[in-house]
Amino acid sequence: MKNFNDFIGLFTDHYEFTMAQGYLLDGRKNSTACHDYFFRKNPFNSGYTVFAGLYDLLEMISNYNFNSDSIDHLRKIGFNDEFLDYLKDFSFKGSIIAPQEGEIVFSNEPIVRVEGSIIETQLMETILLNTLNFQSLIATKASRIRKSAGNRIVIDFGLRRAQGLSGIHASKAAVIGGVNSTSNVYSAFAFGFDSSGTQSHSWIQSYPDELTAFRKYAKAFPKNCVLLADTYNTLNSGIPNAITVAKEMEKNGEKLWGVRLDSGDLAYLSKKSRAMLDEANLNYVKIVASNQLNEYLIKSLLEQGAPIDVFGVGTNLITGQDDAALDGVYKLNTIDEHPSLKLSDDLEKVTLPGAKKIYRYYNGSGKFYADGILLAEEENIQKIIHPFHSQKSVEVGQLKKENLITKVMDKGDIKIKNYSVKEISEYVRERLELLPDEHKRFENPHIYKVGISEKLFDLRNKLMRNYY
Repeated sequence: MKNFNDFIGLFTDHYEFTMAQGYLLDGRKNSTACHDYFFRKNPFNSGYTVFAGLYDLLEMISNYNFNSDSIDHLRKIGFNDEFLDYLKDFSFKGSIIAPQEGEIVFSNEPIVRVEGSIIETQLMETILLNTLNFQSLIATKASRIRKSAGNRIVIDFGLRRAQGLSGIHASKAAVIGGVNSTSNVYSAFAFGFDSSGTQSHSWIQSYPDELTAFRKYAKAFPKNCVLLADTYNTLNSGIPNAITVAKEMEKNGEKLWGVRLDSGDLAYLSKKSRAMLDEANLNYVKIVASNQLNEYLIKSLLEQGAPIDVFGVGTNLITGQDDAALDGVYKLNTIDEHPSLKLSDDLEKVTLPGAKKIYRYYNGSGKFYADGILLAEEENIQKIIHPFHSQKSVEVGQLKKENLITKVMDKGDIKIKNYSVKEISEYVRERLELLPDEHKRFENPHIYKVGISEKLFDLRNKLMRNYY
């Protein structure tokens, strides 16, 4: 596989090049454009979405180029020499406006705004959608798992089930969303967070008996030793043998860190295991549970009183089940300083014209109350209107507000700090504390108020009448 960073310009859909070449040959390379990124529904039937992947996107855009091999490839697949000459010196010189990474966002909000020439904004579409859709999906899943687990440790175990190299950014997004660490050593190294792991069944099977396997492992890893208890029989051999090894470790001045349960009825087995450990005065030994866990199973286990201290979550987290993707889209809102929209027979799919910003309004308790979508030049407005039902509105003129989006890239230069993954994760936690509980529940979460200004409402309706 060729080095990705050397060929980053090719990381796009073919049709982005066909449109870009068409604009150039039509003499429109200096036309200006503005695009919005938004998604139409929160994933997992959630009441919110965690915005993730921003800095990775900015770094890729700042390195976006076409080397000689890329140009040769595009020539071979039929692109015009004039267009290829244009690409030789291409770099993104536009601007990007977005929230802080880790922000809590909602459906149908123009979260990211991309401004520049019509060609450069077109070429940014696929790389933006690929990066933000995926990482926001996984970060949101992780935040839901974190909510179920409370203060218990959660580890990402999902790399082996991830979709190829996307597992690199999936583990990063999982930590942003709230998990404590990952089994993914490369991601932990690349992005500066913790990796961890235990042992597999094959380790135990490779020895003549389970007790020998446990002793050998404890000798090799006397610190943070976790023994997998379910290879043969959890309660009849796994836990008793773990207790034997734990007592031997105590004599050597060491402590067994935990036992892991990876199959069976985790509620029943964890309760029985806890009782056996406590009876042996090993109350400090933690119980780790894994095996197809998700936010609902974790919630159920804890509601049943399962004394589980650590959850290892793999497939359901790292692949974003049960939603395969976040349905983010990238739509033109302005061309040559003229507002534009995309029409549809379905009003909910009619896009919002013009460059916009988002104000977040707070209620009297200091919690998130509503988000208002305003035209970029607007400041103080008195009310926001439901995007699709004009009779519904919310008074916001007297409420505390903040501007949710700022310029994060200007003339191709990154303008924000590269926050650590742990800093972004802490920001997610702080922002979720400001989101009222009714929006965070798993079953039928309350829909967060997102409205548009009267001026934007009128502009959209005017343009719709012009087209009809």
